[in-house]
Amino acid sequence: MGFLNLMGETLPSEKDCQVRFGKNMSVQVEMCAPHLPAEWSLQSGVQLTWPHQGTDWAYMLSEVEACFVEIAHAIAERELLLVVTPYPEQVRLRLESEGVRMEQVRLAQCNTNDTWARDHGALTLLGYSTPQLLDFKFNGWGLKFASDKDNLITRQLVELGVLHGTYVNRLGFVLEGGSIESDGCGTLLTTSECLLSPNRNGQLNRTEIEERLRTMFHLQQVLWLDYGYLRGDDTDSHIDTLARFCSVDTIAYVRCTDTSDEHYPALCRMEEQLATFRRLDGQPYRLLPLPMPRPIFDENGERLPATYANFLILNEAVLYPTYAQSDLDAEAAQVLQTAFPDKEIVGIDCRALIRQHGSLHCVTMQYPVGVLE
Repeated sequence: MGFLNLMGETLPSEKDCQVRFGKNMSVQVEMCAPHLPAEWSLQSGVQLTWPHQGTDWAYMLSEVEACFVEIAHAIAERELLLVVTPYPEQVRLRLESEGVRMEQVRLAQCNTNDTWARDHGALTLLGYSTPQLLDFKFNGWGLKFASDKDNLITRQLVELGVLHGTYVNRLGFVLEGGSIESDGCGTLLTTSECLLSPNRNGQLNRTEIEERLRTMFHLQQVLWLDYGYLRGDDTDSHIDTLARFCSVDTIAYVRCTDTSDEHYPALCRMEEQLATFRRLDGQPYRLLPLPMPRPIFDENGERLPATYANFLILNEAVLYPTYAQSDLDAEAAQVLQTAFPDKEIVGIDCRALIRQHGSLHCVTMQYPVGVLE
């Protein structure tokens, strides 16, 4: 346990990738050429950015810390866990007292605004001599919240020697990790609602944004999802709340079957659009519908953005959010087991996390092999 202070555009060929099949015969591809790895690519560890009294969690800190401890337990049992916090000694004592495997934990001291590691963490490119750690600008989901401290975390972690690789400054472009999904083989899935938000890169149009994405991530195609949203979501429809790659040929997505639910029309149109998407080989995707949680409301009666799509893929497991809805929690687990037949499916109660309008995937960032040691 450590303690620290401070582009080619060709279709992937045999020399670029290795193809294998999972137990359910879904295609798994591991790229060798420069690429943005899929989340199921082999990982060196996962980052959590810990809540504290200076964050919006202050009014419910004990409740949310209990959720973070459960996530930390689940990760540290399986791979390295990096915890970013202004108060590493306090967090170390808490984790030790909860029986977390501390030999699997790395603590890094950084000042933070909030806890959403998915959106302020580095995005990693592989296929070079060293991992490329891309540091994009995080502006609080379109200038909604303060982000000055969070926007410095990636550079600090590289300077501290916590993240290993080549630092790449992309701070001229606003991009959050929760807004994009990579299949690891040249296809990116995103939403137009988020990436075309005027308070992110409003000076660029859709064509210009897509060209930048293609160049920066060595992409063959960008799939733009134009429909779907969740009431209470602050992110302008991050893709990781709606639809997720599970392999190069499979997408799990949120389906709403309640015709009286306000989400029903938009999520039906999203489902229809997903059915039109094609892989690089021209084939349609296998689509696996996740259930929509029954409505959950905050103390002011506002609906919270509960979603089972906000799961985290680890090397040997998938951690997914549960919401004390036993039938739907179990149904979501079944869908994820179908998507990931070789992995353990582990549920974590995330009712605390959605009180601040995010869930399990939002508070984590995985790093490929070679980044964490």
